[in-house]
Amino acid sequence: MTTDVHQLDDGAWISVNDQRRISVSDLWPLARQDVCSCETADFLVEGFAEVGVDHPDVQTRVAGRCITCGTEGVTGWITVGRVIDPESGDFSPVDPQSVRIPDRRHRLARPE
Repeated sequence: MTTDVHQLDDGAWISVNDQRRISVSDLWPLARQDVCSCETADFLVEGFAEVGVDHPDVQTRVAGRCITCGTEGVTGWITVGRVIDPESGDFSPVDPQSVRIPDRRHRLARPE
């Protein structure tokens, strides 16, 4: 079974298997990121720029700003959750308080 991943509402939500699962307006701690020079950026997620699947991971590039220094930008790929069971479509999001590390590689299957 395939995992259906889409952006909804002009990048405000990520839908996994036709269910709204991840939304913007959250503050994500980012380490080893390229948006700003802060050691760990307090990154306000303003929109999802791209989404994709690197099975079993659901990943996204997010647009936003570091609230510490004010720098705006788009991150590398960040894992936002994992498809636990492809048959049932069970999805487990990443803990929103966990430090995330963007990946610069483009290895995802992008939705059409």
